[in-house]
Amino acid sequence: MTPLAIPPEAIGLVAALAVGLLIGLERGWHERELPEGGRVAGLRTFALTGLLGGVLGNLFPQFGAWPLLGGLLGISMLLAVSYRHIAKSSGNLSATSAVAMLLTLVLGAYAARGSIALSLGAAVIAAVLLDMKPTLHGWLRLIEHRELTATLQLLVLSVVILPNLPSIGMGPYRALNPYQLWWAVILIAGLSMVGHVAMRVTGAQRGILWTGLLGGLASSTAATLALARFARLQPSLEGACSAGTLGACGVMFFRMAVLLAVIQPILLVTFGGALLVTGAVLLGLAYLEWQHFSGTPSSEAEIAPMEPFDLGSALGFGVFLAVVAVLVPAAKEWFGAGGIYVLSAASGLADVDAIVISLARIHGAGELETVTVFVAMSLATLANMVTKASIAWVTGGQQLGRGVCKGYAIAMLAGGLTLALIIYLL
Repeated sequence: MTPLAIPPEAIGLVAALAVGLLIGLERGWHERELPEGGRVAGLRTFALTGLLGGVLGNLFPQFGAWPLLGGLLGISMLLAVSYRHIAKSSGNLSATSAVAMLLTLVLGAYAARGSIALSLGAAVIAAVLLDMKPTLHGWLRLIEHRELTATLQLLVLSVVILPNLPSIGMGPYRALNPYQLWWAVILIAGLSMVGHVAMRVTGAQRGILWTGLLGGLASSTAATLALARFARLQPSLEGACSAGTLGACGVMFFRMAVLLAVIQPILLVTFGGALLVTGAVLLGLAYLEWQHFSGTPSSEAEIAPMEPFDLGSALGFGVFLAVVAVLVPAAKEWFGAGGIYVLSAASGLADVDAIVISLARIHGAGELETVTVFVAMSLATLANMVTKASIAWVTGGQQLGRGVCKGYAIAMLAGGLTLALIIYLL
């Protein structure tokens, strides 16, 4: 006796039926409370629709796509009549089931054409999305308009603009690479967005420490200023604000390590350990400071969360980054390494990201020695920490400034000793 051979067409039809059953199971359960005849389609209708799609898909070799187009048109007309009747009687204007049925027909045809795994996977995803209606709608209610705007702007930056930019050196010293500059803008904007979302998820307004830690993902300087202002308004929380400020600066060092890892990983061999140790020490000091003050009832006082990035801020950072990218090789040509050091220190007074990105890119092109990069980054970091310490002292008060300066000094000492040890071992 010869074994029974299963025709490939039969396997495709079974897969098409499974597609209809998957989607129909969710739709049937969702509308199970409706009376018979009171819903557009249930489990049986979806199963038959998937099977119909499989049959129409098997007709492709002889008749092309016309049978499937006819099936889509016929079901669309049937759904239009049913939808009108259901909407008029129940007042429900949802077209989800109608769209799901059209998708079932197409996926059934897709399965019959041999793409069984993809069609079944798409059916599972469709069923999950249909089942997650309350969750998805709940998420939509939680999203603020500014967050939606920031997300769409980030998508414009990364999906629309970035793929169309040339990756070539342009402008003075051929230092302006549009693709790399824009990619760096997206990286910083993405970190800012992650920090804001994390603050929303964890409830940043309930914890000053979280404000500092997660605000440091966006801008440790902005987090320091916000916490210093709050410390001025609430003197009893100066210790807690000090913990948040130290935490924000600690996150900054981890952010710098991420930038180096993405742009020029070889620099992590020299600087990675020092950055991580300095950041870890700052986070440890922040935790100890927070533990000391977390027992006070007022430590849960509200503080305004960080704003998500906007397109103007992202473009402003891009312009600043482009200016620094040109000034670094210009300073090297005009004044040698000393010019780069002065520029790094001046740039670090406002922000460390731009100078770190520029130095890493130029080092990757082989135009800067590692020692020069080391000194320049150190000066930029030191200048930035002086700026934040000054903000804490002047805006937040003497007690906040003293605590921040003490923590910075301990962390910088630990980072410096770690760097010296790494250089010695290398």
